[in-house]
Amino acid sequence: MNQHVAPVRTGHSACPHDCPSTCALEIDISGNRIGRVRGSSANTFTAGIICAKVARYAERAHHPDRLTQPLRRTGPKGSGEFAPISWDDALDLIAERFLEAERLHGPEAVWPYYYAGTMGLVMRDGINRLTHAKRYSRFFSTICVNPAWAGFLAGTGKLAGPDPREMAKSDLVVIWGTNPVSTQINVMTHAVRARKERGAKIAVVDVYNSPTMEQADIPVLIRPGTDDALACAIMHVLFRDDLADRAYLAKFADDPAGLEAHLRDRTPEWAAAITGLPAAEIEAFARAIGGTPRTFIRAGYGFTRSRNGAVAMHAVSCIPTVTGAWQHEGGGVFHSNSAIYRWNKRMIEGSDLMVGADGVKNTARMLDQSRIGEVLTGDADALAGGPPVTAMLIQNTNPVSIAPDQARVRAGFAREDLFVAVHEQFMTETARMADIVLPATMFVEHDDVYQGGGNQYVILGPKLIEPPGECRSNHEVIAALAQRLGAEHPGFTMNPRELIDWTLQKTGRGTLEELEEKRFIDVQPDFETAHYLKGFHWPDGKFRLKPDWSRAPSSAPKRFGPADAMPQWPDHWAVIEEANADYPFRLVTSPARSFLNSSFTETPGSLNREKRPELMVHPEDADALGLAEGELVRVASARGEVLLHLRRFKGVRRGVVVAESIWPNGKHEGGRGINTLTGADPVAPYGGAAFHDNRVRIERA
Repeated sequence: MNQHVAPVRTGHSACPHDCPSTCALEIDISGNRIGRVRGSSANTFTAGIICAKVARYAERAHHPDRLTQPLRRTGPKGSGEFAPISWDDALDLIAERFLEAERLHGPEAVWPYYYAGTMGLVMRDGINRLTHAKRYSRFFSTICVNPAWAGFLAGTGKLAGPDPREMAKSDLVVIWGTNPVSTQINVMTHAVRARKERGAKIAVVDVYNSPTMEQADIPVLIRPGTDDALACAIMHVLFRDDLADRAYLAKFADDPAGLEAHLRDRTPEWAAAITGLPAAEIEAFARAIGGTPRTFIRAGYGFTRSRNGAVAMHAVSCIPTVTGAWQHEGGGVFHSNSAIYRWNKRMIEGSDLMVGADGVKNTARMLDQSRIGEVLTGDADALAGGPPVTAMLIQNTNPVSIAPDQARVRAGFAREDLFVAVHEQFMTETARMADIVLPATMFVEHDDVYQGGGNQYVILGPKLIEPPGECRSNHEVIAALAQRLGAEHPGFTMNPRELIDWTLQKTGRGTLEELEEKRFIDVQPDFETAHYLKGFHWPDGKFRLKPDWSRAPSSAPKRFGPADAMPQWPDHWAVIEEANADYPFRLVTSPARSFLNSSFTETPGSLNREKRPELMVHPEDADALGLAEGELVRVASARGEVLLHLRRFKGVRRGVVVAESIWPNGKHEGGRGINTLTGADPVAPYGGAAFHDNRVRIERA
């Protein structure tokens, strides 16, 4: 008998995940199912290329384990015992418990918690509208960007840089502290194009022989937390060998003579002792940069997830200022274009509610996302001197897997007096600790708009198919709770398309109808602006070689960590968690190629490719410990211990180990995941977690 096959149509969208590429997508749709997902060739940054995990998105969207109905916990916390509940009953219960928390301890006892499970402006940021309307504890976002952004802003004064597509016009592409083959494939698209069309060299600075370093013409393998020393030695050579552009420095930098004097003893030999990279390799790398006007540095986030991360980012961003590479197409340093969009998100976020009708400013505390373990276990400093958190709504994130200092995080979520509602797509480890679990839509099942952090596009992500079962969008949940909680704002009564249209128009980006027709908008600034040839974003127009760390632009509520001890000039700041006799190895928790944070850890394709949690150890270190390939080992820091299978790996400096993550805790022998080992102490000057800065010991399990 003939079987009816629905015709295939093509939908256009944007990848919603926490990746700077924000790829423009073309999606095959048949009936109410998506099929093949591919990159848009019409989008000049995506250029038709996407990562393998997103190309397989159909196995995630139509996964049999998708949450499709609201659930209420019936067993002990973490047991996974739940029973169905109606949407109305679930929302009523959440509102009841939030109002109870407010009545007992004040509104700051409620903490809406979210992050980047979706990067859509409506579905990610709308939770802030509820926070502001109710004057709940505010959310201080620290888990990803703070050290990197603080370091970049300390020099340029603005979070923007050259058009990232200019990598294809470079003669030397330096990929520093990121692994784009695994995490941002489009960087490689443009870097490889430069190599093919211009004969450009690709240099990669990293702490292990990553898939990106395997593609390098100039591999630069260093120890974790020593990027600042390498950058200083490079600039020493540039000044010493007259490869610095002194005319450019005189016009565009604050104190080049002071920097040159400071760097006189930051020699390649000095840096070699710190980085593990031979002095001759540092000399050669510096001369390659100094002899190539069109040197484009693509500075990632990875090398800044260290206790000296902000200092390292600033030091790296000084290099093209010393060489004058900013002047050239295909030259300069690029980290993020986040400052070019200038969104008016008042209707999405309810920022106008920061001042009440009575004229009183909202002074509700900001709680640090990374310190959630300390917050939930009652640390007075983490709580900013306020009441305990007794109720939470969690969207777009999975802190029981991805937050640092996991022993505290899990202890906090186990509190019987803590009520947690989790709005999720799968039964994550955070959802298992919840009292109410709500089923969430995926990006093809709702309307949203996206911006590229690593490019310059505004991209529409329209609803393409109906969600399964009873799944509802983040916006629907926030609006329904607002109604029950008595929170008022026009944004609660608008639908996502209306919010997108309002935001586009108020930002000066046209209308939703126009964006629907174009699919995406290129908002890259002109060349002179992008390259700071009209001056850097300071009153005198000069790049800060000698930064004032207290004045780097930030939304942080205060300064964190040993901010007063930060070096005045680019330097190696020895505040990292150095190895010692008790913990003789330095651990980096690099991203796995087939996962994105804790997303895709449920899909068969990704699980099959990653196989199991492993620890990469240099063979000579493994021999010294008497450990064999595949052996189960115990890895311990001062914060806890995990079990991993050993993998002998020559692509690290001795004394350095790497665990590509984030596997769910439950996939580890013993049930403790990699973030059991990481610390939540804030990085100077404006917070953030040092995920790649851990000293550990290793022993047979």
